[in-house]
Amino acid sequence: MLRKTGFLLIMTLLIAGLLPAAIYAQDTENTEDAVIGDCGDPATLISEVQGDGLASELVNTEVTVEGVVTADYQESNQLQGFFMQEEAADADDDPATSEGIFVYKSGQAVETGDLVRVTGKVIELKASGVSLTQLSNIKSRVTVCGAGEAIAPVEITLPVDAVDDLEPFEGMVVSFLQELTVNDIYNLGRYGEILLSVEGRLYEPTNVARPGSRAQAVAEDNARRSIILDDGSPEQDSDPTLYPAGGLSAENTIRAGDTITGITGVLDQRYGDYRIEPLAVGEFVPTNARTAAPDPVNGRLTVASFNVLNYFNGNGEGGGFPTPRGANTPFEFERQESKLVSAILAINADIVGLIEIENDGDGPESAVASLVDALNEAAGEERYAYVPDPAGWVTRDGDADEIKQAIIYNPATVRPTGDPVMTIEPPYDGRRPPLAQAFIEEQSNQQLIVVVNHFKAKGCDGAAAAGDGDQGDGQSCWNNERMLAAQRLADWLATNPTGITDPDVLLIGDFNAYTFEDPMMILAQNDYVNLMPEFASSPAYSYIYYGQAGALDHTLASESLLPQVSGVTTWHINADEAHVLDYNVEYKTANHVETLYAPDAYRSSDHDPVVIGLILGSEDPVIMTTTPKPTEEPTVAPTEEPTIA
Repeated sequence: MLRKTGFLLIMTLLIAGLLPAAIYAQDTENTEDAVIGDCGDPATLISEVQGDGLASELVNTEVTVEGVVTADYQESNQLQGFFMQEEAADADDDPATSEGIFVYKSGQAVETGDLVRVTGKVIELKASGVSLTQLSNIKSRVTVCGAGEAIAPVEITLPVDAVDDLEPFEGMVVSFLQELTVNDIYNLGRYGEILLSVEGRLYEPTNVARPGSRAQAVAEDNARRSIILDDGSPEQDSDPTLYPAGGLSAENTIRAGDTITGITGVLDQRYGDYRIEPLAVGEFVPTNARTAAPDPVNGRLTVASFNVLNYFNGNGEGGGFPTPRGANTPFEFERQESKLVSAILAINADIVGLIEIENDGDGPESAVASLVDALNEAAGEERYAYVPDPAGWVTRDGDADEIKQAIIYNPATVRPTGDPVMTIEPPYDGRRPPLAQAFIEEQSNQQLIVVVNHFKAKGCDGAAAAGDGDQGDGQSCWNNERMLAAQRLADWLATNPTGITDPDVLLIGDFNAYTFEDPMMILAQNDYVNLMPEFASSPAYSYIYYGQAGALDHTLASESLLPQVSGVTTWHINADEAHVLDYNVEYKTANHVETLYAPDAYRSSDHDPVVIGLILGSEDPVIMTTTPKPTEEPTVAPTEEPTIA
């Protein structure tokens, strides 16, 4: 939705000779002396060119138009043209027709406010499912007829009744005066884009509604509430970025959840979406400011879950890069590790479940050993130790998954009891098996079983061939396998695999399922309570995908453990941050490699850590919120046999 794949596809096809150059290229013939008439001579109205539909009825027709230049984007790093709009006296009375149009022609001596006359061919620039009406193959130099009248912006109010209701304003000067919330800044550093919405955040549909028609209704509502703020340029990796004022840096940031009021620009339509090309933009208000530590969870014992986004340490001796995932060089690895260490030490949990750490064993040169060493060095004490791999564990060199789950813990507050265990019952014979370890809290001598999970992701590679494709209900691919994983997990834990009879079980990890999806329903049916909806005053989230926030990282408690939970929070250090602030150096200028990076917790991963407070031995139930609990049956029952690619 947000990435400018349309532009890249067009350029690729042009280079390959598979797309007529007239579609996305200026006329290279010398036609500067072509006759287009004098200023004030009869001309085609821009509203007639635009028409009252999604595409012009005059495509491939040569027309001459006159109007006022409203926005000039002719620079080499801009859109290579300008927008013009019909004068008020010549505007028609049809609200379905736009009065503005984009002229694809650079190198013209025009300025905003000029009255100009242009002759060119009407085309529809089609990319990523949308179509922008524009004039191309300009048949003469653009004629400046004089100073035009000021064009007043048309105010647009969101939500619209339907996304296509924006079409009558394509190419026109518009203003958005409502308070808009930042939702997605994934492409801020790469393409200068920010996804905005009215009425607060956009949530992943299945994070707030059951899959199917209800989730689809949420998706449609999200689209009607949204608009993209662009930077007037197809250029990649701009330095500085246009937003925020002064350019993005590790300290000068915009976060999802921040707000802005007052935007004026031209309504454009390209790269798959309607977007605002800026003329006047207000200041972003940091309504979702960073915090130095997670919110208090009021526990005597603290457990955390953290997806560390492919922490691979090479050969463990400073070399061995690039690895299959994660950092490509020792330089990147040092930057990645510094961020993760800052985040984990700030969480200061007694037990931390790690997800997406390299599956290279548990020896002194393994990734988990490397991370623990780095944590202890930064802490100045032996703050953490790690749980070894269970008996029978297979590393990636033994044809297992490249990543695994791991557990680190503070020996001063807890100690493992019994051995770590796993199950390789399907579907875990081909995926990341859950890792379970029982602990004893030193202060209370109470026991707790922690199980770290990482279910199959939603990507569709191989899913159709495996019979686990996207069903169109909002849960994407591999949902059947995730359901089977949830049921197998519950069945396995019912056999008491740790050998510890204490019923207090805490499930943590990346379940790759949003709050109201089928796998979470199955765990609820097996008497595991999802704590995040219970404690959150608004929809919980730990991840943002295409601008929609949702919880993929969950923590669930057995019924016996529930009264001992003192609090749950998600520390939003990653999902709300621009991904360009991470440790990577790709697609960055030399200046941005330095200025976009800080060895702090922010954008240390793409998932937010989840933190749980416990008072083991407590029998007083915590007063929870009234967030609705998912109670419906799964849309599809899990199969008896796994379907694994």
